[in-house]
Amino acid sequence: MCFSFLYMLGSSYVISTYGPHQRAQMTGDILLGGLFPIHFGVASKDQDLAARPESTQCVRFNFRGFRWLQAMIFAIDEINNSSTLLPNITLGYRIFDTCNTVSKALEATLSFVAQNKIDSLNLDEFCNCTDHIPATIAVVGAAGSAVSTAVANLLGLFYIPQISYASSSRLLSNKNQYKSFMRTIPTDEYQATAMADVIEYFEWNWVIAVASDDDYGRPGIEKFEKEMEERDICIHLNELISQYFEDHEIQALADRIENSTAKVIVVFASGPDIEPLIKEMVRRNITDRIWLASEAWASSSLIAKPEYLDVVAGTIGFALKAGHIPGLREFLQQVQPKRDSHNEFVREFWEETFNCYLEDSQRQQESENGSTSFRPLCTGEEDITSVETPYLDYTHFRISYNVYVAVYSIAQALQDILTCTPGHGLFANNSCADIKKMEAWQALKQLRHLNYTNSMGEKMHFDENSDMASNYTIINWHRSAEDGSVVFEDVGYYSMHVKRGAKLFIDKTKILWNGYSSEAPFSNCSEDCEPGTRKGIIDSMPTCCFECTECSDGEYSNHKDASVCTKCPYNSWSNGNHTFCFLKEIEFLSWTEPFGIALAICAVLGVLLTAFVIGVFVRFRNTPIVKATNRELSYVLLFSLICCFSSSLIFIGEPEDWTCRLRQPAFGISFVLCISCILVKTNRVLLVFEAKMPTSLHRKWWGLNLQFLLVFLCTFVQVMICVVWLYNAPPSSRKNHDIDEIIFITCNEGSVMALGFLIGYTCLLAAICFFFAFKSRNLPENFTEAKFITFSMLIFFIVWISFIPAYFSTYGKFVSAVEVIAILASSFGMLACIFFNKVYIILFKPFRNTIEEVRCSTAAHAFKVAAKATLKHNTAARKKSGSIGGSSASTPSSSISLKTNGNDCDATSGKHKPRVSFGSGTVTLSLSFEESRRSSLM
Repeated sequence: MCFSFLYMLGSSYVISTYGPHQRAQMTGDILLGGLFPIHFGVASKDQDLAARPESTQCVRFNFRGFRWLQAMIFAIDEINNSSTLLPNITLGYRIFDTCNTVSKALEATLSFVAQNKIDSLNLDEFCNCTDHIPATIAVVGAAGSAVSTAVANLLGLFYIPQISYASSSRLLSNKNQYKSFMRTIPTDEYQATAMADVIEYFEWNWVIAVASDDDYGRPGIEKFEKEMEERDICIHLNELISQYFEDHEIQALADRIENSTAKVIVVFASGPDIEPLIKEMVRRNITDRIWLASEAWASSSLIAKPEYLDVVAGTIGFALKAGHIPGLREFLQQVQPKRDSHNEFVREFWEETFNCYLEDSQRQQESENGSTSFRPLCTGEEDITSVETPYLDYTHFRISYNVYVAVYSIAQALQDILTCTPGHGLFANNSCADIKKMEAWQALKQLRHLNYTNSMGEKMHFDENSDMASNYTIINWHRSAEDGSVVFEDVGYYSMHVKRGAKLFIDKTKILWNGYSSEAPFSNCSEDCEPGTRKGIIDSMPTCCFECTECSDGEYSNHKDASVCTKCPYNSWSNGNHTFCFLKEIEFLSWTEPFGIALAICAVLGVLLTAFVIGVFVRFRNTPIVKATNRELSYVLLFSLICCFSSSLIFIGEPEDWTCRLRQPAFGISFVLCISCILVKTNRVLLVFEAKMPTSLHRKWWGLNLQFLLVFLCTFVQVMICVVWLYNAPPSSRKNHDIDEIIFITCNEGSVMALGFLIGYTCLLAAICFFFAFKSRNLPENFTEAKFITFSMLIFFIVWISFIPAYFSTYGKFVSAVEVIAILASSFGMLACIFFNKVYIILFKPFRNTIEEVRCSTAAHAFKVAAKATLKHNTAARKKSGSIGGSSASTPSSSISLKTNGNDCDATSGKHKPRVSFGSGTVTLSLSFEESRRSSLM
């Protein structure tokens, strides 16, 4: 029974009733199949199954699809006429219309499969096969990815090679599922990336994505979404569309697009699928959108119509690389219904081109029945070049070239089989296939290893996914100035197999947006953030929707739409607009700034004044006042004051490691040396005047050796503090970046505790000095100037007590300035209080700088001491006698008055005659000092 069925199937096939009736067919030694979308779709018909279902009718003739079919026939004719490619072998073809639908494509594919299956059963003995059509070795097609997916599933079962010229879905690269599928068009894997690159190139981040609801649109838009996520670009709407959508569905989609703020619409769909949406957009006159077209409709004649240009003008599309096919243009112009009787599609093409009916046309009969509009008759001899249709658009051969390459690839594989040398073949034991008995799977094997150079010198081969490498041309839809038609202007390209960053090239000067504007449209969720700001996140909104936040101080952004602000380098700071960083100003107590100059002048003035005092003291070194002030210690004291003034200069200028390590020890040691001299000198005079009777022992211990020893010991303690400090935590120069716009170069003291010890020890000595100075305030002024020393120590304390909070509350260069001011203030205080009075007397009151004046003041002090002692003794005696004689006894007056006058001292004789009154009596005492004691005091 099975054989009877196959016999009937074979008989029916001989009379060519199996498969779609309308076809283009020519017999040959080897047969190639073809699947082309000669129509854009099928008529919608509700099958209620009340009667036997009828085949659906294809509608809307596709001129470009017919041109692709003609390109296949042209290629086969070229090969058959070639003396080098497949000599003595004739290629035949059977080409069907898919009507851009899966059902029609499968109906045609079944005819290929059925014939191949019948041939594999070897039924020659059961039937008369003189008119037998050979099996289909390979199939060229189909166009749409959804159609090719269905066809590939069926052809793959029988390993019949299928080479598509326009199916770009990345799913078809799965060789485990689509074993025999191959293509001469690049996969959408690259196209989705290319589309994302274009959007990134024009700095758009807010787009609408529309995809056909099939195996072409869904995988393409899925890959596109991933690419957009990697680039942080947002898709506002993600919609599916189909040519079979109801009107209300199209209107709802148009509503969502119209209400969206996104201005760029990315479409992964074919022309028939997107056409209903374009019509609705035209009806609503929505002209402010930019369309980004995939290759399936980037040059579609169904959309590229003048009446749609108000909406689609300015479209950016990805078109396949155009190729040159010599002779095709002439071949297309030679088409005629009478001449091309083997091609049943020519009649319909002719009627659609000239809007007429040929004689005995089935369409004419339908028209007479009232199903179509009236058309005149035509002869079939009309001039095809007199009518402008997409069929004769010779501007670029893109899909037609892919069809041409597909046919030549099959022919080259057959040529390789024909010329195969036994032992070098691709089959078992390196055998070769017999081209006369060849089967489809053998052709598939040979195609997978195909590698040849075509007539234009291009290398042709299929990769591991059976895809053929190619590039995209980027086109822009312009309006022709002559007739208002659509012009596809090449504005760039996308190379797939070069390094990232060099893949995309676009010439912006050639692009016309919306058909007239040269300025790229704005399609972002938020306005661009200007330089100096960054994008801030808005809650519950996509990342592409943001608010502009000003960069923080010390940060900048120098380009638009910065995601983050860049932190300025450590030595820089941001300008007021936060658009760039400038080098921070480096500050320190400089020699050139007014403040530094003023301090330096004060320090130099102090050195000069001190040097002047030294000069005066040296010049008048043998005068009584100089001798009375212990001139040797005075010299050391004045030298230490010069060191104090000089040490302040080390604090001025750019701090370096050596200056930082020198300045504090220099200051500390200089001050300790200074105060030690004052302390020793004051204490020595105090001890001399308080001694009741100076002895040789006193003279020994009050000598210069002991004085200098004490100064050395006091200073040595400070030196040791400095040594320990420099050894354990040496100060160093550092840059302070705490202040925003300024870098302060300061000294890191290493140890604040060590600095505290240094200043604390100095203050301790000053306190002891203050104590002795206060105690000796009543000694002769020629010797100690107690009041002035006391006042100088008070100045010292006030300055350095104020220094501590000022030091820790200031920053930068002002820290050094505070310390310089403290050093200068305390140094000037000691210089002025201790020495200026003496210099004044030496220079302007020379009569007071005599031995008699010194003796007079010394005698007065001694007499005061003696008088106080006598008064104290007499008072004690009276109290004692009063306790013996009773309370009624009379006693002399206890008032004692001491009267001395400088005028009582005879300047000539040098004799001082003080008078002391006890009650009513007056006693005159004369005191004389041995020259040796006076010398010891001087």
